[in-house]
Amino acid sequence: MRQISSKSGLAIALSRLEGFERPKVIAEQYAMDSEIGAFVLWNAALKGDMGKVSVDLGCGTGILGIGALLMGSKKVYFVDNDKEALKIAKNNLEKAKSEFSIAGKAVFLCLDIADFNEKADTVIQNPPFGVKVRHADRIFLEKAMETGNVAYSFHKSEGKKFIFKFVDEKNFTVTNVWDFKFPLKASYEFHSRRIKRVDVSCFRIQRKDF
Repeated sequence: MRQISSKSGLAIALSRLEGFERPKVIAEQYAMDSEIGAFVLWNAALKGDMGKVSVDLGCGTGILGIGALLMGSKKVYFVDNDKEALKIAKNNLEKAKSEFSIAGKAVFLCLDIADFNEKADTVIQNPPFGVKVRHADRIFLEKAMETGNVAYSFHKSEGKKFIFKFVDEKNFTVTNVWDFKFPLKASYEFHSRRIKRVDVSCFRIQRKDF
């Protein structure tokens, strides 16, 4: 079995995974871009945040969590309340295992993230942006800080000021911010453009006393 040896190799591996079959508008289900996901996961590995216990909150089809396993995480929790998405995530993991060496354990949990009570070293998440359900992204951010010492969380770039203030009040600090033109591929009938690019940032947050 092959090992992932480069960021581009990770991006290619993630690009082969399946996205949502019937994305739910209210949940703002969009597939993680493979190159952006690979960039963040590669940097997480360079910072020593992979190779431990990770959790992919609101995992959807599992791209970030599978990426964490490909980067050597010993255990990854895949948490989502959408049974259809979790089924795709499981199939994606089997596909990845057929091509690459994955030694870590995957645990799939069909539940709301509010009901997830395990601890992890690193949280990786691409939550709803809070467009359809106000403050949906805040719920994910709070759970991430309850769950781990380090989190990588995607949010609309326009919310930077809020996120810096919010995590500081929770005894966390933002150590890194990566800005992206996130490609949202046309997934719904009301989409008029094939790809819409949105300003999205990934924030690495860390407990202050960690």
